[in-house]
Amino acid sequence: MSDSATITTLLTGAVESLVAERHTPAAAGVALREAGEVVVTAGHRTRPRAGHPQPAAVGPGTRFALGSITKTFTTLLLAEMAVRGEVSYDDPIQAHLPPEAVSRHGPPITLAHLATHGAGLPRLPPGFHRRALRDRRDPYARYDAEDLGRATARLRPHRTPPPVSYSTFGIGLLGHLLSRAARKPYADLLAERILTPLGMRDTSIPTDDVLARDAAHGHRRGRPVPHWHFDVMAPAGALYSTGADMLRYLRAQVRPDATPAPLAVAITATQRPRRACPRGSNSVGLGWNIRDLRGHTLAWHSGGTGGFTAFVGFSPDAEAGVAVLANATPTFRRPVIHAAGRLFGKVCRRRGRPGGAFS
Repeated sequence: MSDSATITTLLTGAVESLVAERHTPAAAGVALREAGEVVVTAGHRTRPRAGHPQPAAVGPGTRFALGSITKTFTTLLLAEMAVRGEVSYDDPIQAHLPPEAVSRHGPPITLAHLATHGAGLPRLPPGFHRRALRDRRDPYARYDAEDLGRATARLRPHRTPPPVSYSTFGIGLLGHLLSRAARKPYADLLAERILTPLGMRDTSIPTDDVLARDAAHGHRRGRPVPHWHFDVMAPAGALYSTGADMLRYLRAQVRPDATPAPLAVAITATQRPRRACPRGSNSVGLGWNIRDLRGHTLAWHSGGTGGFTAFVGFSPDAEAGVAVLANATPTFRRPVIHAAGRLFGKVCRRRGRPGGAFS
């Protein structure tokens, strides 16, 4: 069996099983290894119901929410701007904030601290939950730049921060600072520097019209739920993408030399381990979780919103990777993430050498 046929079989089995076992109404799966590249989809944009017309099937161009995988695009934007000399990893956040939004407490926090979850910041901004309670179905929609500024000014950074403390707050703040440094809205900056050069035409922070026309509908416990909207926290979770575009993203990650400069240098920079996790053998790059497994480098990130689950992982040295997008919110048992992790281990397995699993 050819390599392309092998990964097609693996991918089809994983994606179709998720839908057949009713873990999600629909899924899109992507895999590449050496010369083989495959996109497989299954299911419908919303769960079929008795007595209603059959909903549209999903395809390679159907949009799914990426959730926290958006963070890897924001950290890549940091690397790209650093390559150009527009910002430095060592810039303190104060360099890109108005005076009234600068905390006077504790040691300086740098852009690199934010990108590697090394600032010791809370997972969400102080006061966020109070604001989110106004609309639990769309918690980020009304959290704006003024809210972020107030939260940043009240920061009390650790004098000795923990090695890694995952922070959506930190990546949201990072994207806001990059936007201020470039004097351009985050969505426009990301499209100009990252998405357009990579050919990711259908990856964006979509309008409601685009969501209604092109996106799968998110589900929670089998029922449709509204799409989430983002204001200033968009850099931490607002992107939607398609199976076809995620293939382009994976291709760039495993073959960065084929991307336009300075993206090639920036992509390689994001994949370098920079901060060790306190337990286990994982480390953190610029946005990516990284593990060296028997000399085999693996990088990955997952994401979830109120109605979607997503996973992307790759091995640069094996030139292999996978992505799985589903229109169901993450659950305690995490069937989508576990299925994607098993697929990741199988697709990234080198010939004659085990690649391991990430479920």
